Amino acid sequence: MNRKDSEDLVRVGPGTAMGALMREYWVPAAMSSELQRDGAPIRLLLLGERLIGFRDSSGRVGVMDHRCPHRCASLFLGRNEENGIRCVYHGWKYDISGNCVDTPNLAGSPDFKNRIKAKAYRTTERNGLVWVYMGARAEAPPLPRIEATLLPETEVTISFVQRECNWLQALEGDIDTSHFGFLHAGGIKPDDVPEDSLFRYTVANRAPDYHVADTACGTMYAAHREAEPGRTYWRFANFMLPFWTQTPQGKFTEHLHNRAWVPMDDTHTMFVSLTWRRHPPSIGPNKRGEIMPGFQRAFDYLPNTSDWHGRWRLKGRPENDWMVDREGQKTGGNYTGITGIHAQDQAVTESMGPITDHLFEHLAPSDRMIMATRRRLLKAARTLAKEGAAPPGVDDPDIMYPVRSGDFVTDAKLGWRQAYDREMRASVRPLQQAAE
Repeated sequence: MNRKDSEDLVRVGPGTAMGALMREYWVPAAMSSELQRDGAPIRLLLLGERLIGFRDSSGRVGVMDHRCPHRCASLFLGRNEENGIRCVYHGWKYDISGNCVDTPNLAGSPDFKNRIKAKAYRTTERNGLVWVYMGARAEAPPLPRIEATLLPETEVTISFVQRECNWLQALEGDIDTSHFGFLHAGGIKPDDVPEDSLFRYTVANRAPDYHVADTACGTMYAAHREAEPGRTYWRFANFMLPFWTQTPQGKFTEHLHNRAWVPMDDTHTMFVSLTWRRHPPSIGPNKRGEIMPGFQRAFDYLPNTSDWHGRWRLKGRPENDWMVDREGQKTGGNYTGITGIHAQDQAVTESMGPITDHLFEHLAPSDRMIMATRRRLLKAARTLAKEGAAPPGVDDPDIMYPVRSGDFVTDAKLGWRQAYDREMRASVRPLQQAAE
């Protein structure tokens, strides 16, 4: 890493290399349930831009710059009424496309409104999510064909969590496989795990070997460990441009999920998780039938507020040391003393500071997936800047559909690609089954 590479990776505002890359894609911005018809607008931070979101009288969603084009008063204070947002300062009103439809304080100038347009972005909704396209194309690209995002609302669990750090360091927690045996499972002994659980291989050998490869839509790693004689335990995970991940802890054939690490600004990230509701538990109880220490998965939220960083915050925060229990850390079998797998990830990535100092890092062979992913991102961003070439998955969204992750045991004679392809052929495809 050098300073230029680091800056290009972490900065996401208008005019930045990574910001330009991400604006080529549709961005999941909010839950559909956050916006009520003719209800109060909400503040949205996306890619360093201060926006508002609202649902008009016809149920359509608008996302636009929060500043009224007249005198820059915030449209967050606006009145959401009769298919538009009306600025309370002088009454100018805008529809979801940013068109000025009324200037009631301008007597005798009925056509003046036709010269005014608010900065608005195209939006759509699919299966419980509001998507925003912030790019410059006259016609927006198709929505991504990421399988978890195609599941109907009745079949998917959607979660949002805000993280107070740069998007890249948050995302990299998902593609760093060897941390699981320490951060989450450091206090668990192999004898605690039932014999029929694949999880026992992770705690029996906390230093896996790796294969890392570029894929059509991002990068992939295959961590592998010896299982029984002649057998290999595999954990596959994926990064998908521009900010999507799939984690490895779950039965591969049924591990239908995706996560987005959406940059709010350079120092805040919104985690968006989609998981198939029929997905089996990734890690079961210990031999005594108890939840593994620290493995709880429920999110403990603070109440939402209306400020720019007020949505989906956890109670465990930097100012309270992420609610670490030092006694539990010492004697309770919980390696970190922090309750919850996500909370543990949140604590360590936020503890790195708002933006990791990449020049201070000493990356190791276990970080090959992180290295490959950074290179992939830089290549895509710089190719876009230099050649104007559409990044992978923008115009060809189907390349994202078949991608899966998870763990399994197979014959040791199989190479990583053979093992992956075999599990892919056996994977459950609920959307295809429903169509049949």
